[in-house]
Amino acid sequence: MPNTITLRKQYSTLLDEVYKLSSLTSVLDGPNEMVKQGANANEILIPKMDMDGLANYDKAAGYEDGGVTLDYETKKCSYDRGRMFTVDAMDNIESAGLAFGRLSSEFLRTKVVPEIDAWRLASYAQISEVTTVNEDLSTGKAALAAVRAARTAIEDSEANLATCYLFISPTLAGMIDDLDTTASKKAMEGFAGIVKVPRSRFFSKIGLTAKGAGGFTKAAGALDMNFMVLDKQALIQYQKHTVSKIIAPDQNQNADAWKFGYRTVGIAECKDNKKSGIYVHTVKGA
Repeated sequence: MPNTITLRKQYSTLLDEVYKLSSLTSVLDGPNEMVKQGANANEILIPKMDMDGLANYDKAAGYEDGGVTLDYETKKCSYDRGRMFTVDAMDNIESAGLAFGRLSSEFLRTKVVPEIDAWRLASYAQISEVTTVNEDLSTGKAALAAVRAARTAIEDSEANLATCYLFISPTLAGMIDDLDTTASKKAMEGFAGIVKVPRSRFFSKIGLTAKGAGGFTKAAGALDMNFMVLDKQALIQYQKHTVSKIIAPDQNQNADAWKFGYRTVGIAECKDNKKSGIYVHTVKGA
């Protein structure tokens, strides 16, 4: 039993590190100290504050009374995925534990992280009432103009550009870089960060495979993404429950094998009053 606990601690640390190094959307993870668990297992409560504005000051009566309300809106976690793997005990011994360790780290790096990135970005693209532009960008100048328009829209909405991340396809980023002008460099400045997203993770909508080999696919009718601007302050990005379950062979009643189980439940949403902090730019499509 002590060895099993030690093993779990070692691999849990490794898995956390792999996720942070590989995930493109982890920069959007925000502080969740004010998030409360909802009445149901798949719900969280997000604080929502509203208050009165300024009123005239009366020299006789003094200040006009103002009100402040703090309510909690319920958001449902729409992502609940998991997988259980089995590694024969002898295989693990003969490889000095590398079979088990390689499985866990490679699974997260090559399967979990790309899916979570793709799901989160597609989820933000599907939020109603966010600014969405469909346009084919074939030149660096066109790409630069599109990014400028996005910046203007974000700044006009009074969002803070310093908390906004630009997620962009490597092709468009390269086209803008190749312009190598003062204007092109200025257009890419001021963001909290610029993240290049591979085409394989960058769709306006994805489908999550329920059975079999699992994974995700580009959904029917989905469009390739050119870029997105996402204000970290506008997003509700929260992985509520992640479990790395390790079962030793002596605890496995079905086989002489190690079992590695992984489950994660998450939410990728937007605060109701900050939808202007999301700007989506896709190709035109058919």
